[in-house]
Amino acid sequence: MSLRVGLKIRLVALAALMVASGIGCGESVTKPSGGPRPVVLVVTHTTGFRHSSIPTAESTIAELGRTSFFDVTFCRDAADVARLMTADGLKQVHAVFFANTTGDLGIPDLDAFFAWVQANGAVLGAHSASDTYHNEPRYIDMLGGEFQTHGNQAQADIDVENRTHPATSSLGSRWLVFDEIYHFTSNNRGRVDTLLALDRQPADGLPGESQPKDMPISWTKSYGTGRVFYTALGHREDVWESARFRQHLLGAITWVLRR
Repeated sequence: MSLRVGLKIRLVALAALMVASGIGCGESVTKPSGGPRPVVLVVTHTTGFRHSSIPTAESTIAELGRTSFFDVTFCRDAADVARLMTADGLKQVHAVFFANTTGDLGIPDLDAFFAWVQANGAVLGAHSASDTYHNEPRYIDMLGGEFQTHGNQAQADIDVENRTHPATSSLGSRWLVFDEIYHFTSNNRGRVDTLLALDRQPADGLPGESQPKDMPISWTKSYGTGRVFYTALGHREDVWESARFRQHLLGAITWVLRR
């Protein structure tokens, strides 16, 4: 068989395979950038309060992945945590996103998890990620803040303190958002790199409402050589669905994954 005939046969076979697989001529069958896409493990398991916005959070993060540069694996219940959040399981992912988690999640080997983060790992947390593992000081230290309470949902006029970070560069100087605003056990300014903050308490019905107050809302920090991002926003479905919050998250994922 001549080289030309052999090449023609292989091209015909490839075309048939593409048709059978439903792949059009204009669609790529390889991963972008010549390599595998990073995997974000999205943890939505809860052992405390469970937010109704979790399905919206899952679909939002999945869509961000599909339309950008990463893949998503979901960790939704105790069995998933036991299977996916082991030392071996963490070797298969590039970031862990605690999306509205609550309580003690039952990670089977917390020592291995924290070692993974410290050794160039990547962690993101949204909203009640700070209402998670209150009994584990290492988790609170890693995340950078611990939820204490909240009042009524309220409109917050947020100051974008860092306008050059990938998680905030698209937001402008102020961000007006209606959500459930968290109060934390302590002000962590100086221990984290603040991205977003309030300069007064929202009208949330708690003592001191509408009065001047320094309230960090989103931040980043290092944990060993790992990168950590947290945003207190994300109680409401419409926040997860908003374009600005999606840009906030995509920039954060880009940053923790060092893209």
